Amino acid sequence: MYGFEALTFNIHGGYLEAIVRGYRSGLLTAADYNNLCQCETLEDIKMHLSATEYGPYLQNEPSPLHTTTIVEKCTLKLVDEYKHMLCQATEPLSTFLEYITYGHMIDNVVLIVTGTLHERDVQELLEKCHPLGMFESIATLAVAQNMRELYRLVLVDTPLAPYFSECISSEDLDDMNIEIMRNTLYKAYLEDFYQFSKKLGGATAEIMCDLLAFEADRRAVNITINSIGTELTRDDRRKLYSNFGLLYPYGHEELAVCEDFDQVRGVLEKYPPYQSIFSKLSYGESQLLDKAFYEEEVKRLCLSFEQQFHYAVFFSYIRLREQEIRNLMWISECVAQNQKSRVHDSVVFIF
Repeated sequence: MYGFEALTFNIHGGYLEAIVRGYRSGLLTAADYNNLCQCETLEDIKMHLSATEYGPYLQNEPSPLHTTTIVEKCTLKLVDEYKHMLCQATEPLSTFLEYITYGHMIDNVVLIVTGTLHERDVQELLEKCHPLGMFESIATLAVAQNMRELYRLVLVDTPLAPYFSECISSEDLDDMNIEIMRNTLYKAYLEDFYQFSKKLGGATAEIMCDLLAFEADRRAVNITINSIGTELTRDDRRKLYSNFGLLYPYGHEELAVCEDFDQVRGVLEKYPPYQSIFSKLSYGESQLLDKAFYEEEVKRLCLSFEQQFHYAVFFSYIRLREQEIRNLMWISECVAQNQKSRVHDSVVFIF
């Protein structure tokens, strides 16, 4: 049906697409970031942000300000915008918007389970959870001792239930099992989202499949690098990779046997889109890889706004806003800890 979206898209999606493009115009520009990087205190950051769309959210915050407060209020703005779009959306856009939050749900489940394992207070953990990934029974996650209980007592009634079928076991929860659970859930989630986007067809399918394939490849690289030197076997590592993406299947076969960062680099340099990412890094510089991937992702997300009549703009906008919040958190932390020299290290410019 590619090419005919213009005929019917605006009946249900036109208003929301206009809204999301309006939200996008409120993202911080390079000039804003340059001003923020000059700030000496968190009060200065608040003053600069008061002239942006974050102003109303920060205006009543008393001194002294904390980094967590700035991040919390900026996230609240994103949540308000998301809820407004979800309220106005009709099928299939409403389901598409819900899919976007499942990643946060998985992160929240893992955060609570890991925190409980280390005997942290549940209330304190709930405050750290991402608001987009909250669900009713989240507080009761703390009672589960193994994956089977986690599923039976809590997650069976959440949207994550179908993704749990692959990782239900009676093994006790420990740090290694929880990390495997996170990646297995993410794999199932990304594959499900990929199939759903494909089913929507048209420009949505084309753009979303490309964005999700990039996400799947990035996760495959991160899993490989993080599992080097651990007891995770090659077969277990391969099982955590998503069954789609530019690296699937031959790149996955090669990644599964990599023993160090330079071997990972060797595999990815065979793929032109990723060759440009690694060309920015010198050998052995794995710590800068995250930023290089974020920069590539931002570039792809911004490109999705060049086409009209598709749902990928909603996904892109939320991802770009999340990147902006990460930037603000980094700048605020650098200012608060008096590390101004490192302020540019992790800031990813969006425009």
